[in-house]
Amino acid sequence: MTAPARRWPVVARLGVAQTLAWASSYYLPALLAVPMARDLGVAPTTVFGAFSLAMLLAAAVGPAAGRAIDQRGGRPVLIASNLVFAAGLGGLALAQGPWTLFAAWLLIGAAMGAGLYEAGFATLVRLWGHGARGGITGITLIAGFASTVGWPLSAWLEAEFGWRVACGVWALLHLGLGVPLNASLPKAPPMPPSTAPNVQAERESEGSTVPPTATATAADFTDPPPLAHPLRAGVLLSFVFAATWFVSTAMASHLPAVLQLAGAGAAAAVAVGTLIGPAQVAGRLLEAGWLRRLHPLLSARLAALGHPVGVVVLATVGPVAAPAFAILHGLGNGIMTIAKGTLPLAIFGPRGYGQMQGLLMAPTRLAQAASPLVFGAALQGWGFGAMALSSGLCLLGFVALLVLPRASGMRTPPD
Repeated sequence: MTAPARRWPVVARLGVAQTLAWASSYYLPALLAVPMARDLGVAPTTVFGAFSLAMLLAAAVGPAAGRAIDQRGGRPVLIASNLVFAAGLGGLALAQGPWTLFAAWLLIGAAMGAGLYEAGFATLVRLWGHGARGGITGITLIAGFASTVGWPLSAWLEAEFGWRVACGVWALLHLGLGVPLNASLPKAPPMPPSTAPNVQAERESEGSTVPPTATATAADFTDPPPLAHPLRAGVLLSFVFAATWFVSTAMASHLPAVLQLAGAGAAAAVAVGTLIGPAQVAGRLLEAGWLRRLHPLLSARLAALGHPVGVVVLATVGPVAAPAFAILHGLGNGIMTIAKGTLPLAIFGPRGYGQMQGLLMAPTRLAQAASPLVFGAALQGWGFGAMALSSGLCLLGFVALLVLPRASGMRTPPD
């Protein structure tokens, strides 16, 4: 059995735990917000407002959770996130009004800050250093089915037993499935002493893949060449992730309306929307295969162009090109999900990765919280012209990725 194969059981367990975390938090309001609001006597916007507040808290918790993973490894942090998820979902099941609704969502927000992708990525980097790139891709391939699993399960539980039972079942799954899965993760070894960049770090910076071993060595934690302007690099990366995730969340919230404004019928718009999930998985498979030979910076540039190219095709050809738009948008979104884990690793290295991820992703959480409202207002005011906003943000992200090497002092990866 090869060394990479010996790592896949860890990736599989973490991927399933991440699927549970995403399905029971980020994808929960889409199915349960309306019945939840009806039963509690509040408007659906109140439930979504509580969800937005949860994402704001997740942004605040992220850096501290990442720092804890850097210091102690991901296992205790992820187990704690399962416990807080269970408390928040249990609180939702027992909520009696706006105050208890918001309190429960705040607990879920704290768990999101310590239990979603950023924490999963940091866990693998703390275990395997530079060798974590393949594992990061593997996590996103598995958890990419969170909505595929979560939405039908939530819908069935709500229809058969009510939304309160649905939340209670998700809470029990965190205790009965999430905690054991995360408890089975390897304990993080002591961090090797800091070393100067060597041949492996050079090969990583050039985009070569170094076969990971089952157990990380000091070479897996070599520091990359020091950046001339690390703060500038961090700001640019943070902008890229915030801009692209603003667009991703906007499309997740408003895609049927966008396609209808482009001329598609209501049924066709819903049908086309189902293509995005498979396209995201296809993008992640592409990253796991051919794109893995490239530096993550090049993958991120391709990903940033997916949405605007799709918009140009849709605007030029018309509603018949709606499937092409969905596929291009989904491909870009799938690849960018991986890039937000692999690109900071390639640029900043594995030391302090967890805290860096938390800091980089904090603006992204803010953008996600604001995206449905802001883009919805743009659609009302500009119609299909609002796609200029989403395309412009992705193109600005692409430009930021172009100037990133020069702004940070890192060597430009070869094309």
